[in-house]
Parts: sequence; structure tokens; C-alpha cells
Amino acid sequence: APPTIKEHKILLLHSFSINCCPKMNSIARKSVVAAANRTIRSSSQRQQKRGIVDWLTNYPDKVMETKKIQMKGGTNLGEKNPTWLKQPGDAIPLAFGALLVGYGFVSAIVGHYRLATGKGKLS
Repeated sequence: APPTIKEHKILLLHSFSINCCPKMNSIARKSVVAAANRTIRSSSQRQQKRGIVDWLTNYPDKVMETKKIQMKGGTNLGEKNPTWLKQPGDAIPLAFGALLVGYGFVSAIVGHYRLATGKGKLS
């Protein structure tokens, strides 16, 4: 099997220390190789752990699948089957929004009535 990148770097540094500095004794060579090992090990451990980023990056792309549903039968805005109600689950946000608008409308009417008649005062 071919050597890994780490093994290749160690071999290069070892051969460099032998060829470049022939007067280097074995203790100095070992310290050079140990320093190279520490450097290589620390550089390989600097890889960031990006949990949420990796999850978002590798999230499956469903755009074309959704586009097929939306484009089925053409785009309709004010007709019987509007585009914004074609996907399953589109009725739930519509009902929630209608409920909020209805609550706001009723609250506004009650507020206007109380202002006009003077009812609902604190004192």
C-alpha cells in the first residue's frame, strides 16, 4: 500500500535530516523526527468540528421535487386550486393566519366600540 500523507512527510523530513546534515548525530535526528511528528499530528488535529454547518451543508435538496408539485397544472393565483395551497400541509398555516387576522379584527372592533361608548374603563 502506498504511504499515507503523514508517513510521506515523516520520510521526507527524515531523509532531509540525513542528506542535508550528515554530521548530525542520532539523538539530534530523533529530535528532528519527533518535532516533525508533533507538527504533523497537531496540523491534522486542527480540523474543526462543524456540527450544524455540516448538517446544513449535507441536507438533502428537495427543491426540484417541490417545484414539480408547485408547477403541476400551471400556476394559479386566484383560481380553484391556487399555487400556495398545492403542497400537503399548506392549509395549516393558512388556518393559523386566518385565525390571527380574525382575532385582530374582532379585537379592533371591540376596541372601537369601547372607545365610542366609554365602556371598559379602568376606573
